[in-house]
Amino acid sequence: MQSAANPPADHESDPDFMNIDDTDFASMSRPEQIRQLEVEGYLVFPGILPPDFIERIKQEMADAEMNHTSYSVQQTRAVTQPQWHSRAVAELIGFPPMIEFLTDLMGPDIIFTRGFFQRTHPGCPGISMHTDGQPHGSDLFGYEGSCPRLLRVLYYLDELTPERAPFRLIPRSHLSFHAEASPYVRYKSHPEEITLVVPAGSAVLVPSLLLHGSHPNRDERPRELVQLGYRPAWAGPIQPVEEWPAELVAGAPEIAKPFLKSLNTSGFEWVQPHKPEGMRTEAPGINPSRWGDK
Repeated sequence: MQSAANPPADHESDPDFMNIDDTDFASMSRPEQIRQLEVEGYLVFPGILPPDFIERIKQEMADAEMNHTSYSVQQTRAVTQPQWHSRAVAELIGFPPMIEFLTDLMGPDIIFTRGFFQRTHPGCPGISMHTDGQPHGSDLFGYEGSCPRLLRVLYYLDELTPERAPFRLIPRSHLSFHAEASPYVRYKSHPEEITLVVPAGSAVLVPSLLLHGSHPNRDERPRELVQLGYRPAWAGPIQPVEEWPAELVAGAPEIAKPFLKSLNTSGFEWVQPHKPEGMRTEAPGINPSRWGDK
């Protein structure tokens, strides 16, 4: 269910409507959370980050070198991936409450793929509807975006209000076979898109092929987020990607190291026997009943 809000549009490229989602994410069971993410294409963990953790990240990222995007000087991004600039962000890679969910979702062998820090200043226009992955790669995400299963975890360090650059998305767009769901296409807006308004410290999870974006920042304050990428170990890129620098991995917090494995880890096996030895007779991760509705 959604409620409607209609803030005035002051950027030609921004949508002039807003359908705010009012899903009760806090009351969801684990099967309901998995179903929400797999079917609808998004999940929220409201206020999952403690205030002191948020403050640590903000303080440690305050002096990060930032560049602005091609479409707005008000949209800035850290030049260095944030886990190599902030110890707190590096610890966030292995944040136990999130890792517990990701393990239930993906299994225990999980690869961290990338970090991203964004500061959206007042007056910034919205981000067009796009995906964070392309099956053949692209100049935006390289071949990391080609991984067949790839999840983005967006930690919002500030409250999202209708005026403060809230997140928007097209539910179920990651499931469509239609040409209009091409991950190489962008949209100004969509009549069935929804908007997420969440408290500070919330995590928003989306698969890489979900069409999503943001509204403009009409607030007087900036909005900051940390985005982390994860995938199951089998779902490697279609072409080799640059590995993490060994010295940075060696100096990372112990809580992060289990996820800082080779970025080229893959389950690829070209030879596929019809009757391999040791075939299993159960696999809970693909149970139709994993959503708790059977």
